[in-house]
Amino acid sequence: VVTRDDVEESLKDTWRYTKAKEQILKDLRLQTEETDQQLAVRQRERDYWLEYKNVGSKTDASKIKDLKKDIKIVKDDFHRAAEYYRNALKATKEENYSLVEMYTKKSKEQAPESAVRYLHKNSCKEIEENEWLKEEVELYRREVSDLKASVQLLEEENISLVRKLMESKIQNLRV
Repeated sequence: VVTRDDVEESLKDTWRYTKAKEQILKDLRLQTEETDQQLAVRQRERDYWLEYKNVGSKTDASKIKDLKKDIKIVKDDFHRAAEYYRNALKATKEENYSLVEMYTKKSKEQAPESAVRYLHKNSCKEIEENEWLKEEVELYRREVSDLKASVQLLEEENISLVRKLMESKIQNLRV
């Protein structure tokens, strides 16, 4: 026994099923159209590249060859310029270093003089006395070295005299 509700339910299911199938067909048509459009785009792209392969690549090959030559020339120029600037930088650094050394040496030499200018009179007197003492110390050192040399000569002379004396005593004993 089939009731009216069963029939209506069955019709509704069939209607839904048909609507779903129609929607699926509609989606498939849209997908097919999109695929056809993509295929047409790809076909045009393929045709372009085939034409390029047959015709354009030959003209571009000479351009590429010329560009490679230009690139090589630019690289060589770059390497020469880089080497030149490297050497120039090195020379400049050395020159700067020597100038800094020279100025440092000058400033070291001038530093005591400029410092003395700003010192108190008592400090200046102490510095002068210090210089005098340094000179005196140097004189005493020379005298000490002279005296040491004299002492060494005298010791050597004494040793030779003692040796002669001993030799003469030995000879006297033999006689």
